[in-house]
Amino acid sequence: MSVIQDQYGRTFRTLRVSLLNHCNLGCVYCVAGDSEVKAANTMHSSLPVPELLAIIRRLHEQLGLSTIRLTGGEPLLFQGLTELISGVREMGISSIKLTTNGFLLERLAMPMKQAGMRSINVSLDAVDEDVFYQMSRRHAVDRVIRGIDKALEAGLEVKINSVVMRGINEGQIIPLLEFAFSRHCRIRLLEVMAMGHLHDQAGRYLFSQEEMLAVIAGRYSFKPLGRAGSATASYWQTDDGHQFGVIANETAPFCGDCDRLRLDSSGHIYGCLSSNHPILLDKEEDEGIWTKKLQQALLQKQTLRFTGSDLSMLHIGG
Repeated sequence: MSVIQDQYGRTFRTLRVSLLNHCNLGCVYCVAGDSEVKAANTMHSSLPVPELLAIIRRLHEQLGLSTIRLTGGEPLLFQGLTELISGVREMGISSIKLTTNGFLLERLAMPMKQAGMRSINVSLDAVDEDVFYQMSRRHAVDRVIRGIDKALEAGLEVKINSVVMRGINEGQIIPLLEFAFSRHCRIRLLEVMAMGHLHDQAGRYLFSQEEMLAVIAGRYSFKPLGRAGSATASYWQTDDGHQFGVIANETAPFCGDCDRLRLDSSGHIYGCLSSNHPILLDKEEDEGIWTKKLQQALLQKQTLRFTGSDLSMLHIGG
C-alpha cells in the first residue's frame, strides 16, 4: 500500500464516486435556467460497472479506503447500481453510502439495502410543496418523503441534507428539523456552495451557520457536540435529544483535515471541489504512475478555506 500524504498529514480515506452527470431534478444551486435543466435531465454515457469496480479496487489497494460514497448527478438513475454496491462490498469495504435526491428511493431502497448499502443521505430542501418546487424545479415532495420512509423501513440509516438559500427556503429550517426529528433522522443544514453558475454569486444566497443557529434557537434549546475528525458537519443536540448539523463551507471551513478523493463518471479524479483540473486515471498505467497522480490530486486540497470553482456539482458530485 502506497504512502500518500501531504505536509499537513492529510491523505485519502473516503472515495466519492460520481456515477453519472445527469439528474432528474433541476435544483437552483446546481443548474441555471431552463436550458441547463434540460441538459441536466439528458442521459450521458458513464463508465460501465466492471470498469468502475476495477478503478475502485485499485484505489482501495493503494489507499486502504474506509468509506465509499456513491453520488451523481443522481445515482439512483445509474444502471447496474445494485451490482456496483455488491462489488464494492465484496472488496471488504463495509462502509458504503450514497447521496440521492430521493425521487426514485421508494422503489430502490430495499434492493440497495440487500446489495450492501449501509447509509444514505437524502437531499430535501423543503417540506412545503411550493418551496420544494422553487428549489428543485419539480413537484411531488411527497414522493421524496415516501422514499425516505421506505428507506427507514428497509433498515437504512437516513440523514437529511438541506441546502439553505437566502430569499428562497430559509423559512423551511424549522419545518425541516421537525420533519427529521419526527423520523429520528439526523439532519444537516448546508451553506450554499460557490460552485458552477453560483461561483461568483453564492454570496447573495448565503444564509450563514450563525444565522441558521439563531433561527433554530428561536424554537429549540441546544448544546454543541463539535465536529469529528475529517467530517463535514458540526453537530448540536437539542434538550430533548435530537441532533442536527451544519455544513458551513463558507463561514467555518473544514479543509484542514479533509480526507476525500473524488472520481467522476469519466474516470477522472479530483482532490478538491475547488479544483477545476481533472486527472485521468488510465487502467493501463502502473502503480507508480497512479501514485504520482494521487499525490497530484492531494496537492489540489485547500489549506485554509473553500474557494469553489465554476465546475458544476452535477459533474463532480456533492
